Order: sequence, then C-alpha cells, then structure tokens
Amino acid sequence: MDVRGNERLRFGDFEFDSLSERLFRGQRRVKIQPQPLRVLATLLEKPGEVVSREHLRTRIWGDSTFVEFDQGLNYCIRQIRIALRDGTSKTLYIETLPKQGYRFVAQVTVTTPHDLPEPAREDMGLLLAGPPARQVRVWRLALAAFAALMIVGAALYSFFRPHPAVVKYTQLTDFTDSALAPTLSPDGRMVAFIRGSSSFLTADQIYVKVLPNGEARRLTDDPRRKYSLAFTPDGAQIAYTVLHLPNWVTYTVSVLGGDSHLFLSNAAGLTWLDPHQILFSRTRSGQHLGIVTGAATGQEFRELYFPPHERAMAHYSSASPDRKLALVVEMNEIGGWAPCRLISLDGRFKATPIGPQAPCRSAGWSPDGSWMYFTASVDGHSHLWRQRFPDGKPEQITSGPVEAEGLAVDPDGQSIITSLGVQESAIWIHDPNGERSLSSEGEIVADTSPPSFSADDSILYYLLRHGSDGSGPELWRTTVESGKSEAVFPGVSMLAYDVSPDGKQVVYCAALRDGTRQLWLAPVDRSFPPRRIGRSGETRPHFGPRGQILFQAAEGNFNYLEQMNPDGSARSKVSRYPVSTIKDVSPGRRWVMAMAPVGEGPRVAPVAIPTDGGPPRIVCAEHCVPKWSSTGKFLVIPMETPSRTSPGKSLAIPLESGETLPELPPAGIELAKAAAAPGAQSFAHGDPIPGKDPAHFAYVNTTVHRNLYRILLP
Repeated sequence: MDVRGNERLRFGDFEFDSLSERLFRGQRRVKIQPQPLRVLATLLEKPGEVVSREHLRTRIWGDSTFVEFDQGLNYCIRQIRIALRDGTSKTLYIETLPKQGYRFVAQVTVTTPHDLPEPAREDMGLLLAGPPARQVRVWRLALAAFAALMIVGAALYSFFRPHPAVVKYTQLTDFTDSALAPTLSPDGRMVAFIRGSSSFLTADQIYVKVLPNGEARRLTDDPRRKYSLAFTPDGAQIAYTVLHLPNWVTYTVSVLGGDSHLFLSNAAGLTWLDPHQILFSRTRSGQHLGIVTGAATGQEFRELYFPPHERAMAHYSSASPDRKLALVVEMNEIGGWAPCRLISLDGRFKATPIGPQAPCRSAGWSPDGSWMYFTASVDGHSHLWRQRFPDGKPEQITSGPVEAEGLAVDPDGQSIITSLGVQESAIWIHDPNGERSLSSEGEIVADTSPPSFSADDSILYYLLRHGSDGSGPELWRTTVESGKSEAVFPGVSMLAYDVSPDGKQVVYCAALRDGTRQLWLAPVDRSFPPRRIGRSGETRPHFGPRGQILFQAAEGNFNYLEQMNPDGSARSKVSRYPVSTIKDVSPGRRWVMAMAPVGEGPRVAPVAIPTDGGPPRIVCAEHCVPKWSSTGKFLVIPMETPSRTSPGKSLAIPLESGETLPELPPAGIELAKAAAAPGAQSFAHGDPIPGKDPAHFAYVNTTVHRNLYRILLP
C-alpha cells in the first residue's frame, strides 16, 4: 500500500497531516521535533513494508550531512515511539527488523470528508446547501485563490527562511562511551579532551590524541572534579581546573603523562594570552567568580569583569586574537548557564550579551577575529552557532537530534572540533533484591530538583523532558512496585518542584518566555487549577514545617532563604544571612540544606539551616552535597563522585529522633574521617536518591555517546 500524496493519514488514535507536517492525537497536536517527524513521514509512505536504514539515511540526512547516523536514527525512532506511546514490550506502530530497517505495522487509512463523524457531515451538508449557487461559486473561487496564495506563501517562506548551512564532518575519535571538552594545541596537531559523560565538574580523566589518526592516551589519574582544559603556549602541558575548597585550583599535566602539579590557586578556566600573561577566573568572595588577568608567575592581577550578582560565576573566557576582547561563559544567579557575554580587556566598554540568547556552554574566535563561535542550548537542544564580529546575527551551524558540546577552533580557521552525539537517561531502583530500571521514556532533568521518594517510598517523583520539541520538563511519578508512570500535571513545564509531606500538593517554579520565574501551587488530584503565589523571581520552592512555602529569592545582588504563606502573604526571610543555592529540605522540614558563604574570603560550604531560625551548621569541610533519607533517619553524604569507571560512594550517618544532627566539627566533617561516625554505613553510589535506609535508593543512569568531529566551516 503506497499512501504517498495523501494529505491526512490515520492510524490508531493518531493522524498525520502531510501538508503541514503535523501529528495529532484527537484534536490535540502532538509535540515532536522536525527530524523524527520526517522519519515518521517516510515510514508512513509505505506502511507494512520494510524501510531500510540506508533509505532513511538518504532521505532524511543526505550524503553531505553524514554524522553519527546510527545514533541519530536510533534517537529519532525513540522520539517517535515516545510521541506515539509505542512500548518496547508490545509493538503497536514501529517494528525494528535487525540489520534490515523498520516497518510501520499499524493499519493506515486515508482521511476524507466521508470519514468524518455523522454530525460533522450533516453540518457540512447544511453549510453547502444554504447559499445560492452563484454565492457558492464565488466562495469556491475565493477559497481556491486563498489556497493558492497560501501554498505560494508557504513555498516562498520555506525557500527564504534561514536554514543551517550544509556542513561536512570528519570523525576523530571512536569511543563506545564519550569524548568531550576538546581543546587544541597551539599548532593544531594535538587535541586534549575528557573521556566521560560530563565536561563540567567531572571525575573522569583527561586524554590527548595526535591528529588525525594518533592513538588516544590517558594523561591523568585524578579523581577530583575537574573541567576547562587548555594547552600551555609551548604545547608541552595541559592546564585544567579542579574544585578544591575553599576555592578553585589550576593544575598542569605533561602531554607525555605523569603526575599533575599545582600551577595556581584561586584560578579557574585558565588560558594564556602570551607566554607571560594569563587570563582566568578568580573568586572574589563566596561563589562570586569573575575574569582577571595577570602575569603567569601568579602576580599583579587585574580585575576585568565580575557578574553583578554575588551568586553568578564567570567560568570560562576566550580572548580575541588581538587580545582586546574576550567571550565569557557564565552562570546566572540561580546556577544555570546564561547567554555568553563580550567583555573588553582594556575597559573600553561594559560587558554585553552576545551570541544566541540562550544558555551558552562554550565560545571561541576565528584566528582573524572576524567570527565568534558558540555552543548554545536553544529550545532545549545544544548546537554549534557562529556570529560575525562585530554586529552580525547568530547563525546556526549544526542541527538535528545529534547535539554539539564544546568547541575548539583550528589555527587555520577552516574547521572546528566539537563533540557530537546523543544522551538518554533512566531511573534505576536499588534494593536488597538487586537493581532494576524504571522506564522513563525521555530525559530525566535533575539539575535543580533531583528525583525524590514519597514518605513511604512507594512513589518516585522526577522531572522528565518528554519529547524532542524543546518544551520544558514535566513532573512525573512512578509507582515503584508496578513501574506504572504518569505525568502529574500533563503539559505543565517546571524548573523545580516539591511535594508536600502528605503527598496532596505540589509547589513548583515555572519560567515565562522572557525567563521570569514564578511560583505556583497545585493539588496533586487536579481538583482545581494551579494558583500563582508570590511575586516574580522566586525559585527552588519547598514546603515548610507549618505548611508555609520556603524558597530562594534575590534581593539586590544576594540570594536569601525566604518564606511565605500558601496564599503568598506574610513574606519574610528565614535567616538574615545570604545563601548561594538552596539544595534540599529534610523530610520533617526542620532543616534546609544549602551552599552558603562562610567566614571571610572566597569560601562557600554546605550548611544546614534551621527553618525555625538560628545560625547555620557547616556539614562538610570539603565539597559535598548532603542529602536526607526519605524517612529523615539518615544523613547521606556523597564521598566519591561517580565516573566512567566507578559508581562512586556515599556514607549514611544515622540521626537521632526528630532529625537531630550529630555533633559536627565547627568547620564541618572531613570526608576522610566521616566513616568513623557512630553507625555510619557506606554504600556504592556517589549520587543517590536516598530511600528509607542505605539498602534502598534510586539513581539516574545517564548514557552519553559522543565523539569528537572536525567540522569544515561553510
């Protein structure tokens, strides 16, 4: 059966409009990214017949854009199955035929006016029978003319609208896991990178490879959290940043391997302007990270740019070839990536946003300074962009389901090396019976609100980005015993959430299109619509001990822990001292865990803040993110960060009744001595979602498959 040329195709509860390239379920449009939708359209052309992977590659990707095709097609098929709710245990729509391709197995019918329900046909007949024949002819001519104009207009729009330029790719690495964060040596002959699932604050290791076909060699054996690689001017060493409280530290390692050596304290994202001058990030106070320059000997620093807010952090900087400007990659006041900024190294002008106005993760310059390059996440998808200096408009270079992360511009200016690939995530449950996966059918978003158990461990709540159209994550819940999952508030996107102790209400933070954040309160049973509370700008909400709403809010250039009644009244500060970031709240709502400035100088520490007032208590002397068991009977302290080769490790310290914290040293627990705490139990995961005890927990298993590619610039 060949259904090509038909306008609307029906299968199951769905209809596909081939003219508008839209998918519907009933009267509601189904959100799905354009490339997976084109794959679906190709399968629908010949239902019941095998469509080969090679045919799909030619139709959808084309010969000139061949890159990680297997990953891209697998991703598209997953997104189609998510949109169609097609389970893997029972195939409803798309059958996978190993080494052959795919087959659309559901019955497909062509929708015509005769397929409309009876009342609709009657209404149509009345409308057509009503006007006189002359009036009908006039209307038909008008409709035909309007349709012709619409078709011509759509064709012109499709022709003239901006399209990502056709780019050519050359694969440089071929790992079954991931290569990230590329940086090139000054002569362009070597590339250094991180092999692991994350390029930022990762415990994974640094590798180097001689281009184009040298073998990748591991350089480091450093379990600390690290990021930002840069070659020294002579290409003999690689500098990298380590998170080492009380601040950031830069180490160097030889390209031949060996031990790492301390290069500069209180220095992050370090690069060289010339053999004698460096450009890097430095902490002024708390977490406030800004851009400075100075001598490579570590003296005579000059501040260039600090973001206004005390929580904001300028992590990376890339100087222009003439050393007069720099592109800055920074985090905003709530710890999210912000659009990149352009700063002056000689103080000629104030910092200004640059590139796509979306979260920006990396930036660089062409050798002649005429182009700026970025990786930015627009509509939830990270791609490579460029912008002509000084006043061009951002242009997208890469597109599709395969995402780009990190960039290094070749010294000849003709190509960029970036990391391309896909990732997927699922929640796993660990209990005395072993481990099992809970199907999530999407991407688990755990940056601001990690998944959490209900009070009795029977339900797991989490934020899920369901689909590939760029929409925000929704709150989902899964019944642990049965594995049944459902959206709590279908179609409602949120940045952070908290479920009330009785499980009846949810308070959540949502963002408007302009980025403004708002708090909302809603019943889990949806007995009445969500209700906005508070003003604007609040984030990271939690329920308090008396039903009040706790949240993080900015006042001036500082963040504070504040509270208000569920109706938005009686707003006040819980404590008078500022915080950097609220992390968690104890099940009994007695404590809020947060990162906060402590003492004098550039130091932040994990602290427990009593919700009834009083001074904070420093929990760890080093970097850690303490968590509470679902019952409040254990304080869980991550000891080792998960990596490509290890799940990491955590320690559960028993608490006395009423969530009473143990006696802690004034400067916090030293992780090396934490295991000596009475009753402490170690278990094998460094980023758990704690359950009732150390034997019961969940975790997010993220699988990342990325490799390094050289992209020839159009």
